[in-house]
Amino acid sequence: MIADEVVEQVQDAADIVAIVSEHVKLKRVGGSWRGPCPFHSGKGDNFSVLPGKGFRCFVCGETGSVFTFVQKHLGMDFVEAVKLVGEKSGIVVEEVQRRKEGPDPRTPLWEVVGATLEYFERMLWEDDEGQTARTYLAQRGITREVADRFHLGYAPKAIGALRRHLEVLGFDIARQIEAGVQIIREPGDEPRPRFRGRLMFPIHDPRGNAVGFGGRSIDGAEPKYLNSSESPIFHKGQLLYNLHAARHPIRKAERVLVVEGYFDVVRTVAAGIEEVVAPLGTALTIEQAQLMRRYSNNVFLLYDSDQAGLKATFRSGDVLLHEGAAVRVVSLPEGDDPDTFVAKQGAAGLEHELRKAVDVFDRKLQLLERGGWFADLHKARKAIDRLLPTIRAAVDPLTRDLYLSRAAQVSQVDRETLAREAAAMPDPIAPPPPSFGEPMDPGPREEGRPIGRTRGRPTVRVGADAERMLLRAMLLFRGRLNDITTRLDRIESEALDAGLSDLNGGEAVTFRDATLREIHSALVDAGADVGIEQLAEAIPEPMVPALEELTANAEEFVNLETIVEDNLITLEIRWRDELRTKLWEGRAELDTAGFAALTQQRDRLKREIMTLQARRGKRAVG
Repeated sequence: MIADEVVEQVQDAADIVAIVSEHVKLKRVGGSWRGPCPFHSGKGDNFSVLPGKGFRCFVCGETGSVFTFVQKHLGMDFVEAVKLVGEKSGIVVEEVQRRKEGPDPRTPLWEVVGATLEYFERMLWEDDEGQTARTYLAQRGITREVADRFHLGYAPKAIGALRRHLEVLGFDIARQIEAGVQIIREPGDEPRPRFRGRLMFPIHDPRGNAVGFGGRSIDGAEPKYLNSSESPIFHKGQLLYNLHAARHPIRKAERVLVVEGYFDVVRTVAAGIEEVVAPLGTALTIEQAQLMRRYSNNVFLLYDSDQAGLKATFRSGDVLLHEGAAVRVVSLPEGDDPDTFVAKQGAAGLEHELRKAVDVFDRKLQLLERGGWFADLHKARKAIDRLLPTIRAAVDPLTRDLYLSRAAQVSQVDRETLAREAAAMPDPIAPPPPSFGEPMDPGPREEGRPIGRTRGRPTVRVGADAERMLLRAMLLFRGRLNDITTRLDRIESEALDAGLSDLNGGEAVTFRDATLREIHSALVDAGADVGIEQLAEAIPEPMVPALEELTANAEEFVNLETIVEDNLITLEIRWRDELRTKLWEGRAELDTAGFAALTQQRDRLKREIMTLQARRGKRAVG
């Protein structure tokens, strides 16, 4: 049999129009493709193929997916059909011994999010409270037709409205919390909606299931954008906004455009350029780059042209190069983003800028040359240091060779020397290996002391041991899985609500270590009853030794409750301490009133840190 996730991956990647066209002469009619039915030897165009969906004959009634077509037309069984479609889609399909039976366990959560999506849509267009959001959309030039295309909605401010609506539909509060549409901040608190008073952008997985939301503040509340918290169906680092709708346009155009925000996507698609996606407010991840590479090798980055945008551009470029993509950068006029530019210049204007796009490495060289970085030896050394990570990230040998030649030409440094330097540096993309022997972090650092550096011992990552101990607790004591995960979600939610997401470059709030994050995600997906052997099969093979180490020596947990609580407090302290530092770094840009507000916020965070330290200290003494 073939694993379910492989079947899904092949179906997501398959171009049903191209596959059917090998056997049926099709022509485009609106959003579908028509031709004579191959099953009843029809003559008219009664056989319809819908990209991303399936086929249907309006005469004989034959209908199904791309696999059904191959099975029926070529006389194959299901496994043979999946293998053939996988081969045509560039995916290697291997058989496994068993296949999961029964309905997908994620279906109940998809149903909750889908019902919430419909509720938000109705609130936007039919409820008086939605008038503020309707006015906001009108001011941004978003028509009802465009809003409906993206299923935009509005989350009302009333705390119990969504909960009562979903309960009437049969979704109990536990299911709503698991789906991420309700949260509980403290044990015993009333469940509250994750989103209130926000314009809502539904987020779908590649197959089109609604899995979460992005909420845009329209009344000045912070943060400006808030995403769903992590759940069994929502992992923001593994999703791209609009990919479910852009998959086939990407294949057809043989390119994918990457923008920063939801409105950038909406505006660009509305103008007629549909092959556009956006990360979910975070730095581009390897998983997101891999998703794009399923559909096209040609990636165009259209980020803001300010310093933050340039930093995101080059970081994303390195990630994409690491996955073998060809990456080009589009430089829009200063002060414009795709939303504002397309609103003024339309699709024709954007296509003009796309034709002027330059390779990401050439763009980096342009900026360094314009800034005079190669004018003297000291600055030239720093310029080379900025180029080496991109050279190192390029996995395609020819691309890397071209980058080395260009860098040698511009810097006048011997090409072989540059090649040795690039080869010697660590992989700039691959996550660091987990460290499992570090003592627990003692708390926030002194002002000005680098994160993770403490007197008298080597540098360690703040909170690394807390992450490890919490994951060990969930693995060894499965009854604690749900409540610890809920607490971690609450910590993340509080950090995002406080504005950390806008300042920390998209770094994870809780599980910073990629290995721990992957194992935790697999554990939550599989549920508390999964065996270690089954869990090992669900994670990448290189991570299995880490899983084995995490599940050893349960006797270390002499006082489980104290260990769990203390380590959760450590993570609560960490984000507050980081936010205080990040806020202080931005003080130079503030006026007097802004500086006063910043000081108050930092003082409040410091008081919260001291309270948390006291809680942990009392527990240690007791």
